[in-house]
Amino acid sequence: MTNVWSPDELRLLETAAELEIAVRRDDGRLRPWVPIWVVCAGGQVYVRSWHRRDTGWFGRAVRSRRARIRVAGVESDVMIEDIGSASAEVTADVDASYRTKYGGGAGSMVTVTAAATTLRLIRA
Repeated sequence: MTNVWSPDELRLLETAAELEIAVRRDDGRLRPWVPIWVVCAGGQVYVRSWHRRDTGWFGRAVRSRRARIRVAGVESDVMIEDIGSASAEVTADVDASYRTKYGGGAGSMVTVTAAATTLRLIRA
């Protein structure tokens, strides 16, 4: 199995209003699915939280670096890479993707605080 998203998977992820993410418990069972916004930029898949949290889906995803995602037509285990705002180019591309996809509703997702929560989802 490859860790590269296929063009069809990227299209499905990009056109979905949101994806659902679930982080695994220590015993391997999935925690409840949580809906979150998703964007694609440069052939990669990104999610953000409107604020960084140490708890909830975001905190668990950052700590475990693994999760499972699903949208209609795609369900996959993913590895989590915490990008944060480490790359100005990636941050700008992800910001632009949020603005294009979500329009005026993207406001809280393109702040400095939200950019610091940027996670890349790598197909496992």
